[in-house]
Amino acid sequence: MGQRLAETLLRRGHSVVGLVRPGSEQRLYAGCKPVFGNALDRSTFVDKLEGAETYVQLVGVAHPSPTKGEQFRQIDLKSCEESVAVAVANRVRHFIYVSVAHPAPMMKSYIEVRTCCEQLIQSGGLNATILRPWYVLGPGHYWPYLLMPGYWLARQIPSTRQAALRLGLVKLPQMIAALASCVDSPVTGIRIVEVPEIAADR
Repeated sequence: MGQRLAETLLRRGHSVVGLVRPGSEQRLYAGCKPVFGNALDRSTFVDKLEGAETYVQLVGVAHPSPTKGEQFRQIDLKSCEESVAVAVANRVRHFIYVSVAHPAPMMKSYIEVRTCCEQLIQSGGLNATILRPWYVLGPGHYWPYLLMPGYWLARQIPSTRQAALRLGLVKLPQMIAALASCVDSPVTGIRIVEVPEIAADR
């Protein structure tokens, strides 16, 4: 997601800086400026982001599942704590965070951590946009397409329509477009972007 977002932002004329560990700068999209540091240790990059206007926090455990509760706390929560602290210290004007749709009947530990991260952002006093996708369809994540007929049916039934919309599926290009749109339109206060808005045509 990070590379695709960087490509989109560069195409729109933004300057993009990517946080990477030393030796991993080749993973950045061409045209991105590397900042070397550890996303789990603010001291390694807090003094390298002066002048940054927007901070996009995408760090998290790959392929979330109910068995990864401890990893969510060690990586997702810790990286958010460090990112918020760095953004506050550098007076970043706009913080963008990818959370998760909630409430939901599953993935409770993941939702708990992401909700805690949302609270950290709000308590930090940051101007922020929080996006809440449920499941992003993309490379390696195609099997949920099989669920789409069920989603369509649930949207037709009044008692399940709202949940089906809030926990709907979004495609990776829609997610990237939503993130880029948020970068282009900073906010004052907290803006929440739910699945229907992420999936909207742009």
